[in-house]
Amino acid sequence: MALLVVRMRGTVNVPYWALTTLKNLYLNKRFSATLVPESTNYLGMLRKINQWVAWSKADTDIIKTLIEKRGKKKGSILESGEEKKSKHEYKGIDELVSVIVNDKIKFSEQNNFKPWFTLNPPKGGFKKSTKKQFSDGGILGNNKELLEIVKRMV
Repeated sequence: MALLVVRMRGTVNVPYWALTTLKNLYLNKRFSATLVPESTNYLGMLRKINQWVAWSKADTDIIKTLIEKRGKKKGSILESGEEKKSKHEYKGIDELVSVIVNDKIKFSEQNNFKPWFTLNPPKGGFKKSTKKQFSDGGILGNNKELLEIVKRMV
């Protein structure tokens, strides 16, 4: 199952070790999102930066919505007059979504879309604090209500 990760806090006063981890996850700006596989390596990275991000398990509906509405296509890379062939070609968005949900490929490894999504602030605002962990009544960390927030951010 893929994890949806959204950066909820800004870029000021972030230590260098957290900035490095955020950049490795393609979360360079506030309200940027990405999809990562649910593995121990990625969960360790998320726990390390849980003061700046919120994450949750992503379902097929939210992944498809993000790719259709907020996915940005990569420009074609030309090598000596020929277009570079990708080893991961998909017939449509539905096939790409099913491969990402089943963790057969990382979203950052596919060559059709950029590995991040830029989101808007949520319509209607945040209902909880943006400075507290989910367990303390906020939105940061492992957030079970993140999918509803992201639907308002798209």
